Amino acid sequence: MNNHHNWQHKVSSPAQVGGIETSVLDNGPGRGTRVAWFNTGSGLRFKVVLDRAMDITDTFMNASSLVWLSHQGTVSPRSNANRGIEWLRSFGGGLMTTCGLDHVGGPEEDEHGSRGLHGEISNTPAELLSLTQPDLLDGQDTMSITGRVLQSTVFGPHLELTRTISARLGHSKIDVHDKIRNLGNTATPHMILYHLNFGWPLVDEGTQIRWEGDWEARDSSMDRHIFNKNHNFRICPDVLEEHQNAGEAAAFIDPHSDENGEYRFGLHNPATGLEVVVTANKNQLPALTNWQHFGKREYVVGLEPGTNHPIGQTAARKAGQLKMLQPGKSAEYHLHFEVNQTKT
Repeated sequence: MNNHHNWQHKVSSPAQVGGIETSVLDNGPGRGTRVAWFNTGSGLRFKVVLDRAMDITDTFMNASSLVWLSHQGTVSPRSNANRGIEWLRSFGGGLMTTCGLDHVGGPEEDEHGSRGLHGEISNTPAELLSLTQPDLLDGQDTMSITGRVLQSTVFGPHLELTRTISARLGHSKIDVHDKIRNLGNTATPHMILYHLNFGWPLVDEGTQIRWEGDWEARDSSMDRHIFNKNHNFRICPDVLEEHQNAGEAAAFIDPHSDENGEYRFGLHNPATGLEVVVTANKNQLPALTNWQHFGKREYVVGLEPGTNHPIGQTAARKAGQLKMLQPGKSAEYHLHFEVNQTKT
């Protein structure tokens, strides 16, 4: 954005500089889905899918995409996505897909019920509560959108997500503030995980994966093949034949935090200068997962902060790690994204 003196006097509409544009998709599997495009005026643009829990999908810095998008891309919400692995049929990837609000992990069934992969929240539409545009005359450079997403069934659970996504003109940053509240009259299990999916050209051969903390491979032979002390899993490889189809690897990380409880993670591509840095708080999101899937035409690095690693309710309960939200109580989460590009 031009910082020359009196530039504000040369602009009629704030949309000439940036702001939020809402629309409805009218073609393909996402037809009828409400979206909101943020343009920060700094080169950073991103799409919020209002009908998918206000998740963030397509994200660009100047001409470069920062994220991986699945073959299906933005799909309308599916009411049956909380059964088995149906979640994968509408998983569009993108900058941030929300998992939860009461289960993150594979499908499972126990005496407490049946739960599908990663829960139902990302297939739930939001009720739009407010939208704030920049106001150049008043010197207001912030844009934001707030919505309410209700995960509820008669006889419970009743979990309410209130989400605010905000940005500022001229700044390549995104702030996400979530509040989860138990509207019911009994204690309810609560798990949340933010599935952040980065892709080409940010992710390419030689891209650095950045996080600090104690870690262990998940539990499969592929996990241990990638995540071991004799292999540099912090540098992205070229496409891997062994990652075709369902080949993937993951590590569970106990992130190192600073004196304020904050930890940072992200990616840096030295060849293009593209960099994404994400800040989370360990008191809110103590578990970080690194997912790597370098298959042909499915080339993605996932970095996933959460209340738990994606182990599911059953394992979390047995380990004493399952958070219970009491009636009327709430939990809050913040994520901060910062994007840089040192080369063009």
